[in-house]
Amino acid sequence: MDPIKVMVNGLPGNMSTKAAEHILQESSLKLIPYALTGPEIEATEAKIGADAVKLIKPDERQQMMESIKQTEGMVICVDYTHPSVVNDNATFYCENGLPFVMGTTGGDRTRLAETVLGSDTAAVIAPNMGKQIVAFQAMMEYAAETFPDVFKGYGLEIKESHQQGKADTSGTAKAMIGYFNLLGVPFAKDQIEMERDPGVQQSEWGVPEAYLKGHGWHTYSLRSQDGTVFFQFTHNVNDRDIYARGTIDAIHYLAKKIDEGAKGHVFTMIDVLKGA
Repeated sequence: MDPIKVMVNGLPGNMSTKAAEHILQESSLKLIPYALTGPEIEATEAKIGADAVKLIKPDERQQMMESIKQTEGMVICVDYTHPSVVNDNATFYCENGLPFVMGTTGGDRTRLAETVLGSDTAAVIAPNMGKQIVAFQAMMEYAAETFPDVFKGYGLEIKESHQQGKADTSGTAKAMIGYFNLLGVPFAKDQIEMERDPGVQQSEWGVPEAYLKGHGWHTYSLRSQDGTVFFQFTHNVNDRDIYARGTIDAIHYLAKKIDEGAKGHVFTMIDVLKGA
């Protein structure tokens, strides 16, 4: 069977680089030597292992993509770019019939889904590609739907810490708010405590120095009104391998769905986990 051809966009960013490195290690996947990048990037290519990947700026992407489609055929795009270009990139993928895995957080998520639903392609869209974290979210969703208002009257504190370069609030933390709201706890996105200072992360949070440039630590704390009952959920991730491995699974899942004729469909990491 021919390998699945993959274009990783967002190079030379940290997450896109990690995903590309994992793709190179998979015999069932082929990393094509092109990647969309931002206008602010001065480099013309990125090194992934011994391979060179040509970086394509926004003003040349349409012409280059038409050439790539002629030489490579069907390509799945992986997007780890920037929140500010999520919707523009999705429109570009859909207009060019490119199935994609969207790991970038931010943007208008409703419009993002609508763009895919109105297209002739399909996508896996998830604010978190870590399978174990997604499974935890699924458990929270089950609890929220099965036991609504069970934490009514409790106070909630959400803290998240990511590397200094992460531009937006954690998509996972934002997604968790909805579950806690259903569980009876009022909470808004602007109440999330977001930490990006490496000094604070190391001295107060205990993030190992080796992972200050790549980590995702989340803590959700629930306390009863009288202070006698306390619950806490924590998931701390160092480095980015967990997300890259989930991305690989998402690529395989999406390729299978495309082969089955999926069009105008948005899949989630829950779908990937189920393999349905």
